[in-house]
Amino acid sequence: MAVPFIERPLCEPVELRPGTSLRIERVRQDAHAAATEPFPHFHDVHELVLFGQVQGDFFTEGWRYPLSPGCIAFVPSMRQHDFALAPGSRDWVLVQVDAVASETLLRSPGLERLARGFCALPERRLRQRIATLANWLTELDGTDPAAVPLVELLLRAAAQAPQLEGERVAGDPDTLNRLRPAIERLRRNPADAPSAEAAAALCALAPAYFSRRFKQQIGLSWSEYVRTHRLHLASQRLLASDEPIVDIAYGLGFSTPSHFGEVFHQRFGLTPREYRLSARRRAGDAMPPADRTG
Repeated sequence: MAVPFIERPLCEPVELRPGTSLRIERVRQDAHAAATEPFPHFHDVHELVLFGQVQGDFFTEGWRYPLSPGCIAFVPSMRQHDFALAPGSRDWVLVQVDAVASETLLRSPGLERLARGFCALPERRLRQRIATLANWLTELDGTDPAAVPLVELLLRAAAQAPQLEGERVAGDPDTLNRLRPAIERLRRNPADAPSAEAAAALCALAPAYFSRRFKQQIGLSWSEYVRTHRLHLASQRLLASDEPIVDIAYGLGFSTPSHFGEVFHQRFGLTPREYRLSARRRAGDAMPPADRTG
């Protein structure tokens, strides 16, 4: 069934497993798979798609790229994109990387190309190397210590692949450009998020127009987006560090630890303390003595 037309791109928040900054999934569809219709969307993660058998088109940032067997597609976080896949057998490996956790990595030498979306077709030897790395990754859990360095190697290999020529398509190449200054400001300093009025000024927009445009594009109000972003960071810090919960709350800009605990429970169904303890029990770890609230 065709996806109904929508006037705005769809933001699809990606829920990474607790304690991980990665999602790796192999997808296989048989000869009965139907064609897919373009569906503009964007994610809060960086996305690398390693195609095996495929035909169709990949759209990103105002360009259309033809897909062929063995090609790869990369989209940075919060960049609009969509796929139109031809019917029939197709397969790919999907790699999604948390944008905040990988911020330093993607600025390292040799990975500058990953600042923008692209489609590439690796030559034979590089394709074999990419396939080997992808096979190793799909056999690992996202919490495996080997997963992150393997993803870095995979991203470096993808950045070396010869880029395919694209074709300009009509329309706004990136409907999020006007809003990106506010989003990037929040990411740089989530504890000191700008108000809606200040966010509008960063984007050189009137406050009322900014609020309307943001809600239309993202599906959340600016304040809802700020809260969701902070909670996402909090969930990672709870699992990746022994930092006291009270310090996490204040460090991310929540007014009080009790307020943090309340909104965290609404979002995840657990208090921050329970969330950390549950994950560490599964991992066989003891809860750190630093917890003082939650």
